[in-house]
Amino acid sequence: MSTSTFESKITRIPAPIDKVYEKLSDLSHLEALRERIPADKAEKIKEMRFDTDTCMVNVDPVGEMTFRIIDREPPKTIKFTADNSPLPLFLWIQLVAIDEQSTKTRITVKAEINAFLKPMISKPLQEAIDRMADVLTVIPYNG
Repeated sequence: MSTSTFESKITRIPAPIDKVYEKLSDLSHLEALRERIPADKAEKIKEMRFDTDTCMVNVDPVGEMTFRIIDREPPKTIKFTADNSPLPLFLWIQLVAIDEQSTKTRITVKAEINAFLKPMISKPLQEAIDRMADVLTVIPYNG
């Protein structure tokens, strides 16, 4: 097993960094995202639960995974670990103010991946974190 690092594309959020950090550092605020999941993806999600520090998702065929916040560095970084993950992984969201009304963000994932599985897992994992970065841009931060 070796550690592999994946970085999302950099996205721009049309909200001040403090508002973005405030929203993303309390996972209970993400409950509203449930309605924004496309129908073809929603049918694979059996269950979702949120509280301040955790987000649990039960998805076919992966099963139940819980993302738990393990560190917060206001207003620039939120770090997570994945409990019940088929791969040991850490994820963090980095925030950088562009100006008073916009923030850029990048998601980084570090995962322990067996060399045999890496070619099969790398592309879907990269696509997933790029989609997550896109989702961060549509969350209503100013409301």
